[in-house]
Amino acid sequence: MKKKVIFLIRNLSYGGAQRQLLTLVKGLDQQLFDITVLYFYSGDMLELDLKNSEIPLICLDKLGRWDIFGFFWRLFQHLKQIQPDILHGYLDESNLLAIFFKPFFASTQIVWGIRDSNMNLKHSDWLSRIIFRLESFLSRFADLIIANSHAGKSYYQTYGFPADKIVVIPNGIDTERFKPDTKGRTKVRLEWKISEDTILIGLVGRLHPMKDHPTFLKAAALLCKQRENMRFVCVGIGSNNYTQELLKLSNELGISEKVIWAGARTDMPEVHNALDIAVSASAYGEGFSNVIGEAMACGIPCVVTNVGDSTFLVGDAGLVVPPKDSEALLGAWLKILHLGGQKLSIMSRARIQEQFSTQSLCEKTESFLQNITI
Repeated sequence: MKKKVIFLIRNLSYGGAQRQLLTLVKGLDQQLFDITVLYFYSGDMLELDLKNSEIPLICLDKLGRWDIFGFFWRLFQHLKQIQPDILHGYLDESNLLAIFFKPFFASTQIVWGIRDSNMNLKHSDWLSRIIFRLESFLSRFADLIIANSHAGKSYYQTYGFPADKIVVIPNGIDTERFKPDTKGRTKVRLEWKISEDTILIGLVGRLHPMKDHPTFLKAAALLCKQRENMRFVCVGIGSNNYTQELLKLSNELGISEKVIWAGARTDMPEVHNALDIAVSASAYGEGFSNVIGEAMACGIPCVVTNVGDSTFLVGDAGLVVPPKDSEALLGAWLKILHLGGQKLSIMSRARIQEQFSTQSLCEKTESFLQNITI
């Protein structure tokens, strides 16, 4: 008999967690699970993607932060109608909501999804800090907690999450979508006016202190002093204030004409293929970096900081440097440019295919969801 599973998530924006959710619900065996996705807010990029699939999709039409009672009532009514065997929260707010409804649905197993590591809470607002403390306290009542990184599991355990309930299932990368693509490479580089003999180094990630764009920009400035025909691209969006700080820094470093601020993109396979080197400069908080896994699947050599599971992800197929060290980042770039990236390119794609496939993600998730014990 099929298990009824509800995935609960705040939105369907084009973030790493949201894209992993889509990959998961589309890949789970529909002979084993009857899946529904509930989400708080409508109007985000991935909503149409799920609507075009056969997965039932229900928007709870939350009106804003303080739309509480009406929102709770709508969610309760949907849960009552579906009577799920499993309610799977995806990220902090959804995890707390899932636990809140546990007394009303005693036979429903509660699963949490956690996706960060070593978060610096000083960069979070007051509500996020309260939510994290509540999550730490209430984690004991979850039936299963799925982390997407070993670093994340260790981090959450230090804040009281029960070790015996946490399992690690790394993200899965769609290697049929993310693959070497010379046409896609040419298309994006033409759009950005990047010639084929120009080296393009990119950082894909939201404009947020966690991603440490300043260190990336400082390393870029150092490289420009040593080599010509270099360009850099930052793909992602962030708050206006922080964006302006980064633009000001690139100007102060004298590289404003060398840096492309590409904003949000939906054509990520083509974007990754346009790069010669992909970078994760994260200073903290990284769990499993989707964008590095995607770049590797496209055969792009990667340089990452030793944060979260990035070292585990790249293995011997990429270079690892300490966080917040622009000199080390420069050294890694120069090493790849000196040796050439062909060997790393081949090794990168092979590593993703062998260890981080969507099939592996779905099979491991199916196994744990089938065998939850209360």
